[in-house]
Amino acid sequence: MIRPRLFQSVKSALGVIKRFASNISEQKVNVGGIDINYVKSGDGPNGILLMPGAIGSAWTDFKPQIEKLPSLLPDYTIIAWDPPGYGKSIPPRRQFGLDFFQKDAEWAKDFMQALGYSSFSILGWSDGGITSMIMAAKHRRLVDNMIIWGAGAYINEKEIKLIEGMRDVSTWSQRMREPLEKLYGPERFAEIWSEWIDAMLEFFKQRNGNFCREDIEKIVVPTLILHGVKDPMIAEEHIPYIRKRILGCRYYSFPEGKHNIHLKYSDEFNNVVANFLLQKY
Repeated sequence: MIRPRLFQSVKSALGVIKRFASNISEQKVNVGGIDINYVKSGDGPNGILLMPGAIGSAWTDFKPQIEKLPSLLPDYTIIAWDPPGYGKSIPPRRQFGLDFFQKDAEWAKDFMQALGYSSFSILGWSDGGITSMIMAAKHRRLVDNMIIWGAGAYINEKEIKLIEGMRDVSTWSQRMREPLEKLYGPERFAEIWSEWIDAMLEFFKQRNGNFCREDIEKIVVPTLILHGVKDPMIAEEHIPYIRKRILGCRYYSFPEGKHNIHLKYSDEFNNVVANFLLQKY
């Protein structure tokens, strides 16, 4: 038998979950002639843009944040986008020039302004973290706070060899392949992933691996760096490199975490993010 007080607590918790779940919507907005797909949850006056990793999208990369962050941050609206050429923001076909991170940063700025935000916070994972650093350096008045993880300012030879070993997606586990195959179709998924790897090789050959080395020392916005200590996708040198150059940045580590700490440890991750934005961390 459920005691009345416990029943009311459960009922209240379910009510909160239902309220935020019903407040999730997916839509498109035209920005510069491109229909950009995004998912919105929560209804607070402050905006948070979630920036996905390589070839990722709102739902493949940020499901736990879309569904759970609004309950922790009622004064915020969570916005997760599919960058142009990714996910449901197709067309256009994705282009991977040496300036694609810079272009994504400008698209993200224009996208958020099209939604009516004069400033907002950003959460950037992996490639999205690189784009976030570029945006925070270039548009200081636009970015309120920045949280990044799984990202570096450059790519080194060891990392190039690692991603080359991942080119054949048929060697990936079904769990890793399935959401991206569903998003793009098996053929296009393999193709776009290979195009991304080729872009990384060009960065290494033509720019000594440099993504945004010249940008990070210009970042002055409040910054939190999250780190999966056992992340196999980025070299250990990146974290001290960034921490040394972004003055006043905060740091939080997941000792057993790998590249996807926001998915594997979503509750802890979300709480750390919320505490940082609420100035409790």
